[in-house]
Amino acid sequence: MDIVFGIIIGLFVLMLLVVIHELGHFWAARKSGIEVEEFAIGFSPRAIAWQKKGGKWQKIKKEDWKKPKGKGLIISLNWLPIGGFCKMKGESDADVRRGSFGASNLWGKTKTLFGGVAANLVAAAVIFTILAWTGMPHFVEGQFSVESDTTIEARPVIISRVVEGSPAEGAKLEEGDELVAMYVESGCESPKQPGCEGAEEDKIDVIVPGDVTSFNERNAGGLIGLTYERDGELRNVLVQLNETGSEYLLGVTMSQEGAPLYRSTWSAPVVGVVTTVQLTGETFRGVGQLLWNLVSGIAMQVNFDSEVRDSGAENLEQAGNAVSGPVGIIGYIFPAFASSGISNLAFLTAIISISLACMNLLPIPALDGGRWLLIVIYRLRRKKLTTEIEEKIVGRAFMVLIGLIVIITVLDITRFFR
Repeated sequence: MDIVFGIIIGLFVLMLLVVIHELGHFWAARKSGIEVEEFAIGFSPRAIAWQKKGGKWQKIKKEDWKKPKGKGLIISLNWLPIGGFCKMKGESDADVRRGSFGASNLWGKTKTLFGGVAANLVAAAVIFTILAWTGMPHFVEGQFSVESDTTIEARPVIISRVVEGSPAEGAKLEEGDELVAMYVESGCESPKQPGCEGAEEDKIDVIVPGDVTSFNERNAGGLIGLTYERDGELRNVLVQLNETGSEYLLGVTMSQEGAPLYRSTWSAPVVGVVTTVQLTGETFRGVGQLLWNLVSGIAMQVNFDSEVRDSGAENLEQAGNAVSGPVGIIGYIFPAFASSGISNLAFLTAIISISLACMNLLPIPALDGGRWLLIVIYRLRRKKLTTEIEEKIVGRAFMVLIGLIVIITVLDITRFFR
């Protein structure tokens, strides 16, 4: 049932984000004087439609769907819940009719093409702002927060296993103990005290299991203090860590039910906007790494050196594992996040909204960024971008895009059988 529920949520969220994207195009087009002929939620077959006539909305009869009477804006609901579309008058750059996309100036076309991108980024910023106020999970290293306005609601970090013969066993730590804090005291009351110049104390509150790991790595081979809770009582113990390079430093396995949540008050909007900018940068960095792995992996496959070919195969495998399409998102990612709580699910929704924005900025003619680049290139060349040329370029790019989607879908499906 969790998988079914996750798939339903995934379909709804993906459709919502695409509709938000199309609303961005719709709003920008209307502001630029471009007529929008139809705004649709979902794809055909059509379920119901309305048309604005004389300032009033009227339901369109089924027999008039193919040729609606009048020229007012049509709002339609369709049966396939996989997104939506915004149909504008004269979407070719060569169209010169009044109120068409083609007749708009370059700035109007720019606003219209990137309106969807802007809408997805604004949606992500709103979600992150709400999360910053109600409780933001941190999934990215160095994720932004305003320290002076942040409180942390942490889940306990519990020892689930103690390795036999380890420093943890020697300190009489037990399964079920809750790790609270770790520290190394310099023994100096002041840095001005003789022999204490530059001495620093290392003290941390244990928020996530990674805090313990990084603390141990900083103090490998040293004597550390550890505060833990057992049976409702706080206890302290000194532990001599193993040296760097040992099989383990402390010798415990830890567990935590859910990630800690970071809450803000006045800084929530700042956190929302900066987190959107931060994760947009991370997304572009990830896309760049993906493309590098893909291109370098393919290039290495034609090398005569077997080691180079093996390295290329690893790059291709990394590229395949780094990308997920609709099947992977709906069938695997959303069910996993849906069962881990509303905060994690909302975070994933914002991430996908950012990804949708970033993907549409790529210079592929079938996407918003590519169409804009195509228009600009022909402007700079002082040549007319005819409807025939535009359809040919966009059509071929669209076929390549479909091919990539098919490959990604196959990779997603194979993941289910691993």
